[in-house]
Amino acid sequence: MAMGPEERSADAENGGPNEERLRWESGDQYDGPEASTPGSSEMDFRSGSPNTENSRLPLPVWLRESSKSFHWRWVPVPIRHAARAVIAWSKGPDPPQIQRITPFFPSIQEAPAKFIDTHFPKRSHKTGLLAFFYFCWLLTFSLVLSHSAQAGNIKGYGKPQPIWCGASFWDAGNSCGLNGNRCRPFDNATLAFRCPANCRLTKVLNPRAVGDQEFNYANFVIGGPTVAEENSTIPKTVYRGDSFICQAAIHSGLVGNDKGGCGVALLTGEHSNFTSTRRHQITSIGFDASFPKSFTFVPELSSECVRDLRWPLLAVTCAFTTILSLCTTSPPVFFTSIFTMLFFHVGLVSDPPNHSDYASLTSIIIGRFLPAAFCAFVIYKFCVKPQQTGLTANIERTVLWLGGAWVGALNNYTFIYIPIQRLTPHDLQVQAGAKVALIIIVLLIFSIACGQIWYLRLEGHFPRYLAIYSIFVVGLLLCVVLPPLHLRIHHYILALLLLPGTRPQTRPGMLYQGILMGLFINGTARWGFDSLLQTAASLRGDGQLNTLLPNITAPVLGSQNISFSWSTPPRPYDGVSVLVNDVERHRWYYGEGAPVHTFERNHGLEKEYFRFGYMMGSDTGDYTRAGIWEGDLWKHMEPGPSR
Repeated sequence: MAMGPEERSADAENGGPNEERLRWESGDQYDGPEASTPGSSEMDFRSGSPNTENSRLPLPVWLRESSKSFHWRWVPVPIRHAARAVIAWSKGPDPPQIQRITPFFPSIQEAPAKFIDTHFPKRSHKTGLLAFFYFCWLLTFSLVLSHSAQAGNIKGYGKPQPIWCGASFWDAGNSCGLNGNRCRPFDNATLAFRCPANCRLTKVLNPRAVGDQEFNYANFVIGGPTVAEENSTIPKTVYRGDSFICQAAIHSGLVGNDKGGCGVALLTGEHSNFTSTRRHQITSIGFDASFPKSFTFVPELSSECVRDLRWPLLAVTCAFTTILSLCTTSPPVFFTSIFTMLFFHVGLVSDPPNHSDYASLTSIIIGRFLPAAFCAFVIYKFCVKPQQTGLTANIERTVLWLGGAWVGALNNYTFIYIPIQRLTPHDLQVQAGAKVALIIIVLLIFSIACGQIWYLRLEGHFPRYLAIYSIFVVGLLLCVVLPPLHLRIHHYILALLLLPGTRPQTRPGMLYQGILMGLFINGTARWGFDSLLQTAASLRGDGQLNTLLPNITAPVLGSQNISFSWSTPPRPYDGVSVLVNDVERHRWYYGEGAPVHTFERNHGLEKEYFRFGYMMGSDTGDYTRAGIWEGDLWKHMEPGPSR
């Protein structure tokens, strides 16, 4: 029975019998599957009869997979499958799921903004209200700051001089010169001073030698009262001249840590046997030898000292930023206002740079604000604006974003107990608990990053951000391998690296972005834009130089003297410096006789501590550890350097 064209076509589509030979075609000539067009998911499956209409059927799965990977045939099929799955996953869902926060109790969270819209409906009204708000904050902040900046008056001594928490009468090592002549006078002089708040947290960040002891990451107060009772009131105290003045004032009870205060330091000349006591949460250092410069505090002075008002100012700025965050729905108004208020609060109040007066401090902060504002504009455009646009959960934003920003901006208080003062290899090696803390921080950042990667994937941004962070990683690795410089991740650099990943509008993202913005503000306001790459000298500061140490032979002891000799210094050194009880007492250079010197005993059988270091001109390398001369005995110095 003959079939018509329509019946024959239907039979071919249903896979029925076909007496004619079937063949694969690509064009008009059969060349096998590899001659077909790569990348095509379909090929012609045709009947050889001219009366049969062409029919297109899908390729088998194995051939379709092969055609998609035509240029990657050398890669095993399982790997190609895994790669395509990863790429498909990274692109996220289609269509993208843009993250938006649905407020809890929206009527309550939106009430302040609706109140503003109702009573100030026009744009000009809102602009005037915002200008009045800025005026009120600036006036209140300026008045309290001006009152706090007034040094006051101490009867008989005049206006006290503002000093920073690490100020002292004596510099470390041989910085005061031979016999301390650069740090005179030693006696019968006074200093009326004013200390800021929070000086108890100041620490030496490099090893500092006191006799045969060495201190690091600790307060630096040597001496004090003779009674070790915590918080007792003792009017008579004596401190070694290189003690931090403000910490000594806190230790003596003259000044409080929370509000600072004023006092008068009286130089008392040479003193021996400085005691170690714990008072007002500061443990002083003991020193059982003499030192040419010491000081005490003049008691019972009539003072009109204005205390440090950083806590009242914190309440002022915190209240104004909270009101603004609750009442505005405009992302540029919110971010610009919060950034400016926090920057000047940190720079002028909560964590100011070292300064001699408020005029110089204001100049420093304004100079740092201008480049920080440009960085803030970039941060807003690419990080803050996408997160804040359309956000109506003002109370949640205030708690998470603004609260996080305050935590980051006040990191000199909030992160003070994390045992990482500086993110440098030296600090991580030396500071107790630094490695464990770093591991915990890295794991925490990794877990947070995983969460943010998920949200970026849902929004379809993950491939682009993967490329951005790949560039960051490659750039940091290039910085690591530059030979003369060392990579150092500062506060603001860490914030700039992590902020792009906080783009999605989520509650965790708001908290992370706020903390990072606070870190950026604190880093730039307090320390400025320190370089990402620094020299070894700038990272070391006043730390050990790892220079060669003099080879000191066993001394010759006399009844009242001791004689030392040393080998000729190697090039490029041309001299030797000798510290006695942490004071430079002798310098020897080439051409000044034999490398030997005799010291006479001046204090009976009291201990004497000797340290030796090579000199190159007037610059000194590391000193040896202290050797001890006591009575007719000599204890040789232990191996290793000191400063």
